[in-house]
Amino acid sequence: MQINQDYLDGMKWPGEQSPAEKAKDPSRAQLGQEDFFALMTQQLAYQDPFKPADNSDMIAQMTAFTSADGISKMGEQLSGLSEVMTSSQALQASSLVGQKVLLPSNIAYWDQAEPVDGVAVTGEGANNVLVRIENEQGQLVRSIALEGPQRGNVPFTWDGLQENGEPAVAGRYKIKISGLVNDKREDLNALAFGRVDSVTLGSANSPTLVNLSGLGGVPLNQVLEIAGRKAA
Repeated sequence: MQINQDYLDGMKWPGEQSPAEKAKDPSRAQLGQEDFFALMTQQLAYQDPFKPADNSDMIAQMTAFTSADGISKMGEQLSGLSEVMTSSQALQASSLVGQKVLLPSNIAYWDQAEPVDGVAVTGEGANNVLVRIENEQGQLVRSIALEGPQRGNVPFTWDGLQENGEPAVAGRYKIKISGLVNDKREDLNALAFGRVDSVTLGSANSPTLVNLSGLGGVPLNQVLEIAGRKAA
């Protein structure tokens, strides 16, 4: 069903904008429901009585407008829901401050105060697992042997001491793990814990970040495990 432009231009009271003028008005981004039905009413009033509008065309137009209006309202509701979820997520993240969280990373931070905790991912199993702690230059600082057969996620702790028994300097350290799988030594995945110092609240366009001591910000959805707070 086509809408004649002459009808649009004539559909107004004196001093009032017609729907066509409203559509051209830069202050109006789009026609509303009231404008749409005003257009349809005027179109019916001015239609050719020998060529009346087809009911199926009118229903199709009404359905299309209703669908578009519904999608627009749904978008507004989803936007509001997103804001609520973001606020809820931020509130939950704030409770992580002071706790240790497990990250999908083999980089750990030693602050010369708390031991460094990590996890050796051995999968179906490995024997004689060896944990290597290396500094940022790739030099071996300490090796930790996990004797015997290991299976699944195996926790380990580095006390921050070097091979000679002296404390290592504060900083970042890389964790490398290997083990015997079918009598062949293979590299295994390593995960490290970090201490949450603060939380950066996110928005609909940016994630909530947990800021880790010595490691920087990490998206909240990357946290694999929460270890708990340091005992007083």
